[in-house]
Amino acid sequence: MPIEILHETPSQTAGPYVHIGLALEAAGNPPREQEIWNEMARPEAPGEHILLLGHVYDGNGHLIRDSFLELWQADAEGHYDTEYALTKPFNSFGRTATTDEGEWVVRTLKPGIVRNAAGVPMAPHVNVSLFARGINIHLQTRLYFDDESARNALDPVLNLIEQPARRQTLVATRCTVDGNVAYRFDIRVQGADETVFFDF
Repeated sequence: MPIEILHETPSQTAGPYVHIGLALEAAGNPPREQEIWNEMARPEAPGEHILLLGHVYDGNGHLIRDSFLELWQADAEGHYDTEYALTKPFNSFGRTATTDEGEWVVRTLKPGIVRNAAGVPMAPHVNVSLFARGINIHLQTRLYFDDESARNALDPVLNLIEQPARRQTLVATRCTVDGNVAYRFDIRVQGADETVFFDF
């Protein structure tokens, strides 16, 4: 029997349909009963409850209104939970999407300090993956907190970025939203203030 040589499948961006499959409410569709979404921390979860929110911009400074984000973070004690369940007080994994107004929001906890593989402590952070039309492979970055400046200064990942001004593209700004503690983190896919993305 002759061997068939398979050719590489053409690459394809996330396209405009990612909301329809993974962000039903953002697409204007009714949600599923079991949905991994933007409430990572329920009210009973221990730790400081916060909102994360922001916009995603393209290289021309225009809002990207159909981007999709996945977030992965430690709990308030610095531990990652590897098993997801909607009934848990806290899940380390969550998803969100930009709306027609161009904003994304996540309800979570401020993460604790995590040590890297070498045992070096890392500043509190949230790992972020970004999917959007025009992007063939999702982009990966991190969100740090501006009120953790002493820890940020020692963070081994932030210190890999040689230009201090570029490090600031990974730092979220503390604010309040409807009386709740929040951190604003805008992502710029291209341009002069492009967010630092990682090659993992």
